[in-house]
Amino acid sequence: MAGGGFTNAGGGGDFEAKITPIVIISCIMAATGGLMFGYDVGVSGGVTSMPPFLKKFFPTVYRKTVEEKELDSNYCKYDNQGLQLFTSSLYLAGLTSTFFASYTTRRLGRRLTMLIAGFFFIVGVVFNAAAQNLAMLIVGRLLLGCGVGFANQAVPVFLSEIAPSRIRGALNILFQLNVTIGILFANLVNYGTNKIKGGWGWRLSLGLAGIPAVLLTLGATLVVDTPNSLIERGRLEEGKAVLKKIRGTDNIEPEFLELVEASRVAKEVKHPFRNLLKRRNRPQLVISIALQIFQQFTGINAIMFYAPVLFNTLGFKNDASLYSAVITGAVNVLSTIVSIYSVDKVGRRVLLLEAGVQMFLSQVVIAILLGIKVKDHSDDLSKGFAVLVVVMVCTFVSSFAWSWGPLGWLIPSETFPLETRSAGQSVTVCVNLLFTFVIAQAFLSMLCHFKFGIFLFFSGWVLVMSFFVLLLLPETKNVPIEEMTERVWKQHWFWKRFIDDDYGANEKVANFMNATAQRHVKKQQEGEHAALTKKSTSADSDTQ
Repeated sequence: MAGGGFTNAGGGGDFEAKITPIVIISCIMAATGGLMFGYDVGVSGGVTSMPPFLKKFFPTVYRKTVEEKELDSNYCKYDNQGLQLFTSSLYLAGLTSTFFASYTTRRLGRRLTMLIAGFFFIVGVVFNAAAQNLAMLIVGRLLLGCGVGFANQAVPVFLSEIAPSRIRGALNILFQLNVTIGILFANLVNYGTNKIKGGWGWRLSLGLAGIPAVLLTLGATLVVDTPNSLIERGRLEEGKAVLKKIRGTDNIEPEFLELVEASRVAKEVKHPFRNLLKRRNRPQLVISIALQIFQQFTGINAIMFYAPVLFNTLGFKNDASLYSAVITGAVNVLSTIVSIYSVDKVGRRVLLLEAGVQMFLSQVVIAILLGIKVKDHSDDLSKGFAVLVVVMVCTFVSSFAWSWGPLGWLIPSETFPLETRSAGQSVTVCVNLLFTFVIAQAFLSMLCHFKFGIFLFFSGWVLVMSFFVLLLLPETKNVPIEEMTERVWKQHWFWKRFIDDDYGANEKVANFMNATAQRHVKKQQEGEHAALTKKSTSADSDTQ
């Protein structure tokens, strides 16, 4: 979570291109797609801590938090499967719809897939804002999840294909940054709507998601499909015309020819998912899957989904809990900007290892504070300790936002070879959404059973993943994608055995075939030479 991500489209050189109005619209779409996803992530935690919302949809939780406060354990106030399903259903729907979105993106185009996403978002927002019962609420969340699945598949691909190469990286980061801004915006909205008298503020919180949803839909109606998509579907002339339009120049022949060639090569790979399972692709596959699982087991989603609920559990009053969630959201945005400027300077491994130390220490401190100060049936977290808990949570969030957040997506996108890149990205997204769902569905129950030990549980995982990075994750900073095999995998102490064996065997076969071909050519040349000599001798005899 806390991030969406996507691969850069491959491309050889820099082609002539201007920043045209359609590219500007693309930037707006990047913002709305990211804001929509971030807002959906952030809004659920806020509304689930609002008493009027709980009273209407989760009366048992409401009684625990308000009417029977002294009778129930502080850590178990929000332990309710229905409440967890409200948050996690979005990610389950997103995971399922990703498979359909992959098909529509390829067969129907990027633009139509974004329109489908916008439709799901708008209908989901209407269901949520107008919800009269729990079923209506869950249906709304499922529809929003379908929107997330379609948007996260289509918007990133659209952007990476439509943008000139010189601003492609900036658009990648813009999408990631706007997810964090969406979370912050949701926290601010929740803080404001919680003060509305009459108990309908939660409807406004859920309804305001309609703004980025409508913007995304309008954006999708204004843009044209990408040249890549049109060429991929055999509409070459239309693809060439669109390329001229988006690049603002008639000199597009070199880029057009490269797109045609890339489309031809992509079509030759009949079974990319089968290719992904080959021995030589195992390092990339293992690392990308491990990074997605580890990203969720840092505990970040637990904090970002349930920040207000978490702070309420720790004894903060309702306003204070939402206010604290706003602070963590702001820290998330600022720290993502830090990542933008540092990732290509200090490298991926340094950021991940530094963040590992920071996350581990902050979670251990939080666990100790809660173990000492928060008892099962009382709220005796003093103001000083409450501030310290918020500071430690912000320390944790900041380290995640400049490391595992963006890098969990960036590293898989730059390590897969071209023929398995799209399949690798699909696996990455699916694994991420699956474990996002697992954590979202389990966190409140884990909080009830583990109590303050939940932070020790996640800190233990941080320790494991830091050792994984130290031993098994190679540095990919400033390495061209085409040279990953030679410069990264073949040089790594562990992964080289997978590459060398496979590539070594391939090279032997290639050398054998070359030698055979050379012998065949040599024999052919000798035969031709003998025939010519014989013919020449015969001609000489005839002349005599």
